[in-house]
Amino acid sequence: MLELRDVEKAYENIKDSIKKTPLMECKTLDEMLGCEVYLKLENLQKTGSFKIRGAVNKILNLSEEEKEKGVIASSAGNHAQGVALGARTANIPATIVMPETAPLSKVEATKSYGARVVQYGAFYDYAYQKALEIQKEEGLTFLHPFNDKYVIAGQGTIGLEILEDKKDIDIVFVPVGGGGLLAGVALALKSKNSNVKVYGVEASGAASMKKSLEEGKVITLDKCKTIADGIAVAKVGDVTFEIVKKYVDGIISVSEEEIAQAILFLLEKSKVVAEGAGATSLAGLLSKQIDVNGKKVCCVISGGNIDINNIEKIVNRAQIIQGRRIRFTVNLNDSYGQVNRVTEILKDHRVNILYLNQTRYNIDLDINEQKLSVVIECKDEASGQRVIDALRADGFKVKEK
Repeated sequence: MLELRDVEKAYENIKDSIKKTPLMECKTLDEMLGCEVYLKLENLQKTGSFKIRGAVNKILNLSEEEKEKGVIASSAGNHAQGVALGARTANIPATIVMPETAPLSKVEATKSYGARVVQYGAFYDYAYQKALEIQKEEGLTFLHPFNDKYVIAGQGTIGLEILEDKKDIDIVFVPVGGGGLLAGVALALKSKNSNVKVYGVEASGAASMKKSLEEGKVITLDKCKTIADGIAVAKVGDVTFEIVKKYVDGIISVSEEEIAQAILFLLEKSKVVAEGAGATSLAGLLSKQIDVNGKKVCCVISGGNIDINNIEKIVNRAQIIQGRRIRFTVNLNDSYGQVNRVTEILKDHRVNILYLNQTRYNIDLDINEQKLSVVIECKDEASGQRVIDALRADGFKVKEK
């Protein structure tokens, strides 16, 4: 099993190839939760993710024979970019197999570093099997994204940096997919300070580590679906599993809604762009499954490579959950000025109209009625409810969706 010296050696290997990312205190979270909260901003890392740490450390430890063969990796996107950049720096040809569902931004970024990209399967585990096939066919050197001692040691350097900046940290939340990041960070932290509590945070739709620990062995999920594509892993590594079992204090899972709200919180309150996987650690903290009162807490924001096409969808979902975007219908008499009266009430309550559609094509309407479908954006759930109440007080029949 890996030891602290492996992580320390990895840091010496890679320190000139990576950024030492900042540990930023979030005062808003301090006030909300009654503790000190720090964000380890790996979204600001080269390639936008922590993955470059493990990838570079692995490449630097390849033999000359392995380098000459060229390398291949499977990845949902972040390991892909780390391997592609590391291979280009070392002048090694790289092939990356990515899921067909991988965000376009990650695919294009990987290609921009000079790698050959093959897309296959609905999620990571299918891409992994395809990569193994290509590796055998072409005699390439396979670089596993998490179940490798050099990769784990590289990811563990984040733990060293956290303690370097905040020696008295009490609790650390870490996203977990295959387990490489969690295993490395937990090993580093616990080896230097056994009092630090380390919690892995999984998406409930990809909770392979939690279920494996519950059953006492590595299991494979039947399905794996989450907006946190970077941790959509159906089967954790046997190496990572053993390290997590030894060093990690617990695994918690969070819903898609909680991840979406964490992404929105980071954008609004901290001006931090995080992808789904990167925001999962904060979702774990905000879920209040762990008592953090009076503690010094760190959330590892593991990456920021979110597909720009998905940001609006996720922000919209989060605002709906929070009651800041509300959809409802209003039944109108088929007479002059009805729509105008509705919009006057909305204006009086200072809400923004996002969608407005008027129709009489509904079998449930009376012969002289029309239906107005409305989506509004408001300050909070309470202000939205005041709008609904005002419409009803004015005699309108309102149905909330």
